[in-house]
Amino acid sequence: MAITIPSRIIFAHLPTPLEKLQRFSGELNGPDIYIKRDDLTGMAETGNKIRKLEYLLAEARQQGGEVLITCGGAQSNHARATAVSAAKMGIKCHLVLRNSTGSDPEGNLFLDRLVGAEITFITVAEYEQVDEIMSKLADEYVAKGIKPYVIPEGGSNALGSLGYVTAMAEVAEQMKTQSLAFDHMICAVGSGGTLAGMLLGKHAVGIAGQIHGINVCDDANYFQNRVSNILRSARRRFGFDLNLQSQDISIIDGYVGKGYGLNSQEEIDLIKHVAQLEGIILDPVYTGKAMFGLADQIRKGRFKKGERILFWHTGGIFGLFPKKALFF
Repeated sequence: MAITIPSRIIFAHLPTPLEKLQRFSGELNGPDIYIKRDDLTGMAETGNKIRKLEYLLAEARQQGGEVLITCGGAQSNHARATAVSAAKMGIKCHLVLRNSTGSDPEGNLFLDRLVGAEITFITVAEYEQVDEIMSKLADEYVAKGIKPYVIPEGGSNALGSLGYVTAMAEVAEQMKTQSLAFDHMICAVGSGGTLAGMLLGKHAVGIAGQIHGINVCDDANYFQNRVSNILRSARRRFGFDLNLQSQDISIIDGYVGKGYGLNSQEEIDLIKHVAQLEGIILDPVYTGKAMFGLADQIRKGRFKKGERILFWHTGGIFGLFPKKALFF
């Protein structure tokens, strides 16, 4: 069965750079660490989210969507990227966000409001039923004669994961041009779509090396099952010939720390250190935790000197601003 990739809306500024972290690699005295700068995809610094959204937004347009409905935390990068994209498309956006009263908005929440998104805040307990809440909201729009398009948390479904199939084809071309090969590729995992797309892309493009996700919430078992479900859906819908078992999906667990969106001083110090050493700005929710985990795994000997690692910078800079008091 041939792989069928649907059309997408071109919003991201691609290709994003691939750079070596020369000083950070030398300091750790381990593998050579490279970074894929998906923090530079443009569209108000939408990071990895816009790659997934390009496919989802194309479907929304094809279906005549007049309002995008999606969800996340109060500082959700995905929610902000969706809100910005809706403004660019000239349609409405309605966000369902957890755990905030919305007072004195900062960071992503400020940008959500700036681009005109309508926001419904719900409690952490209510967020357990967020899919049902979004479905009910969609029904309310239908009753008003407005066509909704619902996007899952993180844009992480089979269609959204295609953004990282495309990304893997992009990086394969860069590897060829720069005469590079990587023993390992690493990304932060918060909803599973990016990792699923990378695994699909690795298989489709024929890239060697291992792919690992470092989870920033939940645990390894949760994400192995979640990613496996996305892969199965992509196989059925688009014809990918990839049959990974959940236990074959590499999740490096143990770096959730205090919890999703919560930081230890060690994580904050690592973000500051990389910023001052390399001029690379990591975020406190995803890439900061993932880079902290990578550095720790290098020190523990999991990744060896002489190997090459590609770390995917998935963006998230606006998540820093609500946490500025932790840094200085």
